[in-house]
Amino acid sequence: MLNNKNTGGKASGAVTIMLAAMFCLLAMAGPLAVADEIPTRVAVQGFVKAEPGRLNLLMRIPMDSVGEAGLPLRGSVGYLIFSEAQDELEDVAGSRILQSIQMFADERLLDSPRIDAVRVSLPSSRTFVDYETALAHVRSAPLADDVDLYYRQGFLDVLASYPIDSAASRFSIDARLGGLGLETTTVLRYIVEDGSERTFSYIGNPGRVYLDPRWHQAVFNFIALGFEHILEGADHLLFLFCLLIPLRRVGALIPVVTSFTIAHSITLLASALGWVPSAIWFPSLIETLIALSIVYMALENIVGVQQRHRWIVTFGFGLVHGFGFSFLLTESMQFAGSHLVVSLLAFNLGVEFGQILVLILMVPLIHLLFRYALPERIGVILLSAIVAHWAWHWMEERFVGFMAYDLSLPALDRYFFAGLLQWGALLSLSLAVLWLMQGLFTRYFATPDDASQAG
Repeated sequence: MLNNKNTGGKASGAVTIMLAAMFCLLAMAGPLAVADEIPTRVAVQGFVKAEPGRLNLLMRIPMDSVGEAGLPLRGSVGYLIFSEAQDELEDVAGSRILQSIQMFADERLLDSPRIDAVRVSLPSSRTFVDYETALAHVRSAPLADDVDLYYRQGFLDVLASYPIDSAASRFSIDARLGGLGLETTTVLRYIVEDGSERTFSYIGNPGRVYLDPRWHQAVFNFIALGFEHILEGADHLLFLFCLLIPLRRVGALIPVVTSFTIAHSITLLASALGWVPSAIWFPSLIETLIALSIVYMALENIVGVQQRHRWIVTFGFGLVHGFGFSFLLTESMQFAGSHLVVSLLAFNLGVEFGQILVLILMVPLIHLLFRYALPERIGVILLSAIVAHWAWHWMEERFVGFMAYDLSLPALDRYFFAGLLQWGALLSLSLAVLWLMQGLFTRYFATPDDASQAG
């Protein structure tokens, strides 16, 4: 019995020692884990300005995204020793920031950036309100060593310059700073030759951003943007799919697809002109109506409604989908430079290219499915029911989100009546286009009942 107790006591002591050792290891590893922790949200600010012979890049990066990086620290808390941190800060600026940024003059990659100044700023610093203030601040004397600043607080301000041949070049930047945090928001301001500012705000890594794009660069970028948007928009694709299920002949498809295209082009243009309600609930309402449009078109397919005038319904829902496209376009117009109208048309062209690709791929697949796998009428009902079920859940979720907003009546002021006039102009334009399309389709695209394969 005595031996058992001793054995148990030794075992218990061994467990205690192991637990104590693990606790010490965890305590030692704790600071390292904190030091390597990636912040959740990071906000980066920047200025770009061309001067004779040089292109200045002025950045402000939160120290939280930099980490310890071998910085000289004092005290148990880890306060920065500013007078001894210059070399380490320049290393951080070069390895963590400038290596992630590519600057271009026209199409030439600018290399060999020079670090002209680095400085740590307090969290309360408000010196990045404009370029001149930020430039004077980063060139000022560093903070005194008696300032208690924890190394993960404050900002790292960096001034770098790139040699250039001409300040009149067209500059672009590819800043891959998205890895500084789980979500990195960058606000970049380009100082134009006349002293005005062009502001870009984006999340993550948007790729190459043309600070003053030429018209063909803007066209290419917005065509690609529209093409990607239609292919990534599941709700828009499902709406097109609902149109294709019962209509697979060119003569029947042209009026429907054309009316959808013209309709969403109208509301895209209206959005670019600012004819969109500023109420915060409006995007949620549009997303709900888009889901409703899918449900409605699917139910039409199931019921077997004659397709002769379906292009009119498609036109109405196309106006709604155009507002959906405009929400992305509004955020992206900052990349258009001075080519707003051209970029708008290019975005719309990209959307059309995406729709054409969907038609080319889906029409033969649906035709083969109905020919070899499912009887046509059963196939139309089955596919439409699946789509309707999917879209119904979207509509429910979006409607709940819409109803969460304060939907009180607007004030009857001059802004209300100005908006009412804009909506009246939009309605008049839509009705005029609808009337013109009626005459066009009646003359060139007769759509008899037998053109529909759903009946």
